Order: sequence, then structure tokens, then C-alpha cells
Amino acid sequence: MLATVVTFVLLLAALVVLRGVMLTRARGSMPCRLRVGESPWQSGVARYADGELHWIPLMGIRLRPRHAIARRGLVVSARRELGDGLYAVDLSGSTRDVSIAMSADALTGFLAWLESAPPSAYLDVA
Repeated sequence: MLATVVTFVLLLAALVVLRGVMLTRARGSMPCRLRVGESPWQSGVARYADGELHWIPLMGIRLRPRHAIARRGLVVSARRELGDGLYAVDLSGSTRDVSIAMSADALTGFLAWLESAPPSAYLDVA
């Protein structure tokens, strides 16, 4: 009985680790940390998908994003260095108070993605 429980726990842990590896190695993904409001930073993976930034927590079972941040109306209200090669950006506009921390390279990509939408992408046509 004990061996079965231990085997199950080890298998579950291996699946969680495999999920994390698959998320971080997927094309268009970047490891980052996210903070909503005054909550603590949470590690995860962000992906660019159809005008949204999808954030998936690193630890967990679900593969669906927990947060989807729309590019439309998104404004970088502050940018600062956190240390250890991480830079944080505070986002406002179409989102509630959200901060994302990422490496310098990922930040460059994020800012390019934010500014790269064609001018007609945000026109509301009736």
C-alpha cells in the first residue's frame, strides 16, 4: 500500500515537472513572473496569442492560461529593474493592476509586441 502511494506521488511530481518543461520550451513562450495588485509574485510562462498575452502558472496541472492580457489599450505605466537580471513593467489600461517581471531580452520582445500592431488593428468598425 505504501509503495503504491509513493509511486503515485512520484508519478504526479514527474508529470508536473514535465508540464513545466514543456511550457518553457514551447515556441513563443517566455518564463516570467506575474503580480496582480499587491499579491506576491508568481512564476509562470507567458505566450503571445492573437493580440493577447496568456500567462500560465509554472506549478499546476491545467494547461489553460490563468490570465489573458489583451494588447488593445494596454499601457506600460512604469518600468524598473528588480535585480538578478529581471525587469518589471507595470501595466494599466484594459487590465487591472498587473505587473510582469522578465529578463531584458524578454522585455525587449514584449515591448516590440506591444508596439507592433498595425494601426488599423484597433479600429472599431460598425
